[in-house]
Amino acid sequence: MARNVCVVRDNRYLEHETGLVHPENPNRLRAIYNMLDSDFPGELKTIEPEPATMDELELVHTPIYIEKVLSTANFQFTYLAPDSPASAKTYLAAWLAVGGCLKALEELMSGRCQAGFALVRPPGHHALPDRASGFCIFNNLGVTARQALKAYGLERILIVDWDIHHGNGLQQLFYGVKEVLYFSTHYISSFPQTGDWSETGQGPGLGYTVNIPLPKNLGDEDMLHCYREILGPIFRRYRPQLVLVAAGFDTHRRDPLGRTSLTEQGFAWLTQLLLNLTAEIGEPPILMALEGGYDTKALASSVREVLLTLTAEKPGLEIPEVFTPVGAELVAKASSIHAEYGVWIGGESEPETAGQEDSELKTARDRSVT
Repeated sequence: MARNVCVVRDNRYLEHETGLVHPENPNRLRAIYNMLDSDFPGELKTIEPEPATMDELELVHTPIYIEKVLSTANFQFTYLAPDSPASAKTYLAAWLAVGGCLKALEELMSGRCQAGFALVRPPGHHALPDRASGFCIFNNLGVTARQALKAYGLERILIVDWDIHHGNGLQQLFYGVKEVLYFSTHYISSFPQTGDWSETGQGPGLGYTVNIPLPKNLGDEDMLHCYREILGPIFRRYRPQLVLVAAGFDTHRRDPLGRTSLTEQGFAWLTQLLLNLTAEIGEPPILMALEGGYDTKALASSVREVLLTLTAEKPGLEIPEVFTPVGAELVAKASSIHAEYGVWIGGESEPETAGQEDSELKTARDRSVT
């Protein structure tokens, strides 16, 4: 049986105008939406977003900053940050980007969908509580994670960030907590030059931030090896109740801002790996949210492969048991650093969460939104 997959889409996201030469422009979503209409006509449940509320935005962002974003409606074109322009309708697109993710979260936690993809813009994983950064205005998945903790009483959320740029905004939000484990693979010499191996969390969150700086020209098999050998133990030890994916596609070999050599097949493999790992622990819902990806053809075709994988009949795509020298080196480095924390490697062989019943998920889904 195939999964019930929902997508968030809305033409108002196209009204966030950034200028013709800016990489994060409306043509990105136009290419994806055209692909959806061509390759998935009527096959996916479409969620129409509603703007996030002030209370929801304030789970992450300061009131002063939210007002600053709202004030951009008074200008035809302005800048929230040197790399983050805004037009008169940007504020609405940004509020809808968060709201779309939250609407998808509702569908997932109700059980009406098993997986979702928020095809939104502007992106979010660089956004900080009090300012825009790296094309991002509000931290879409950051707000979503905090809402999931608050409204559904979740205790373990996993964020997987495969954008080529490190999600510094996401890391900062959850650096000191264990309720959200942040896993990121990225090219550290690109913006924002954060996410080194040694950035592993602090206080109660020590060991719950896992950064994997990638070498140049990393390929599909290297990435799959790395993800299988690190995310596998994370899933089995941490047992997330919700999986959020910062789905950036600038790791594609044709991307003008990327530095790796992934193809559409690599994204399909990573998606199937996530499905396989969730199946091992009771199938917690998966919500992906669009981040980077600036070659429109590569972006649309990569999203297509992800959606084909999500909607396939079980057991789905067969992924190879690959082992590569590059992948092995990354796994060994991460393992050596994190073994002392005992979160996903080292420590007790059976962490206290491992024996909890999968009925936790049903309990969380049954809770009323507060």
